[in-house]
Amino acid sequence: MTFERKRVAKRRSFATHTLSSRSDERIGERAAKRPFTRRDVIRGAATGMISLAMRGNLAGAEPAAKPPNIVFILADDMGYADVACYGRPDLSTPNIDGIAAKGVRLLQAYANSAVCTASRVALITGRYQDRLRIGLEEPLAGNPNVGLPPEHPTLPSLLQKVGYGTTLVGKWHLGVLPKFDPMKSGYDHFYGFRGGALDYYSHENGGGRSDLWDDEVPIHQAGYLTDMLGRRAVEVVNDYAKSGQPFLLSLHFNAPHWPWEAPGDQAETVRLQQEHRGIGDFDGGTQKTYQRMIEDMDRQIGFVLKALEEKGLAENTIVLFTSDNGGERFADTWPFTGKKTELLEGGLRIPAIVSWPARLPQGETTEQVAIGMDWLPTFLAAAGTEPDPAYPSDGMNLLPILMGKHEMVPRQLFWRYKANAQRAARDGDYKFLKILDNTFLFNVVDDPLERANLKERHADIYDRLVREWFAWNSTMLPEIRESYTDSFDGEELADHFGAQPSDQRPDNPRPPKD
Repeated sequence: MTFERKRVAKRRSFATHTLSSRSDERIGERAAKRPFTRRDVIRGAATGMISLAMRGNLAGAEPAAKPPNIVFILADDMGYADVACYGRPDLSTPNIDGIAAKGVRLLQAYANSAVCTASRVALITGRYQDRLRIGLEEPLAGNPNVGLPPEHPTLPSLLQKVGYGTTLVGKWHLGVLPKFDPMKSGYDHFYGFRGGALDYYSHENGGGRSDLWDDEVPIHQAGYLTDMLGRRAVEVVNDYAKSGQPFLLSLHFNAPHWPWEAPGDQAETVRLQQEHRGIGDFDGGTQKTYQRMIEDMDRQIGFVLKALEEKGLAENTIVLFTSDNGGERFADTWPFTGKKTELLEGGLRIPAIVSWPARLPQGETTEQVAIGMDWLPTFLAAAGTEPDPAYPSDGMNLLPILMGKHEMVPRQLFWRYKANAQRAARDGDYKFLKILDNTFLFNVVDDPLERANLKERHADIYDRLVREWFAWNSTMLPEIRESYTDSFDGEELADHFGAQPSDQRPDNPRPPKD
């Protein structure tokens, strides 16, 4: 099989493959429908504020006098240093930098996984993704029977219970209709795409099918995807401002995920349609294109921040900007090595910036180790509530530390990734790492490049972390052959010479006897 055919085959099922027949029948009836009307919002606000008034202070929560709005901005495949305030001099990201100037920039933030579906499971549930079948997908690649169970509590569903309006604008990638949907998992409204990636102009997925939706209705609109998501997010802010209802706006961009198309690059859409019949784009892209994609996303974020200011909401709105996992081909992951699909620091370390002018200090940084699943308990605490006790969060509430009311807390975190039998654990400054049959111990604070293997010098620490990883893994679902796992091989990336495509086999080793 040629390289190009192999890559197309590998990516062809990366996004939604079918449309719900039920939705198709309703296209004519609802095609012009907006994600919600002002009447919907006002009605929701009336019932929501009653629910909020009935909630008391819960243990461990940090309620505000008035519940804060939450704007959760997620980039896709953005490297740790792909923001000017994290050190990339060739990028202009004044609006993202502005969030940092008005808030706290985390210097040791991790993704729960090195790829998107798994990390998004952790973000929305606040739990290790390996507790759920959907969390075994690295990423979800066309299996319509796997998705986020509608009965599982999520960040939006838990906020709904205390009176929040909830809207997702952008990427979902946690299952397709008819079984799975953002609106089955706590979102009142949805505007975006269900699969893993979308062409920025044709709005087609890797299978060549349109995947743009307004609630449960497939739609066709012209425009550059990043701009369309930004415009809809501004409309959402304006509508919630009119209603007075506290809200969660999840603004989950496609950018800077491939295909490598910046504003004005319609010709690349046409080329991919004619030459590839897909959007993997392994023979496209440049650093300049990647830079322009990020800068346009920053511009749209600026419009959302401006809407918050104009509506008088900025002071009591939490704004989080982060990425789902580490960077891909054109990303800057300095000072780390590795990238997406790898448990090296570059595949896991991400930018994370949070502001809340009413409560958080401004212009500060923190070395607190954090991970994606921390944001659910953090946001719930800010709203005066907590996770469902039947589904306790594996993350921690970061608010006391972000507010400067508590010293930093040592963390013990765990990862696994099926491709190349990767395993990792971080405890304090040390990190256990396994790739294939090679094992390592690094001090990732002193050695962020992961060069000095300390497993012999500090055998006691190495052995302890290995035992603790196995103890953690025993509480997770086992890896299975049926789940998909992605990785880069030597034909795709020159610096991965010798790397082979994943054979998709699970690796469920037994704990060492010693």
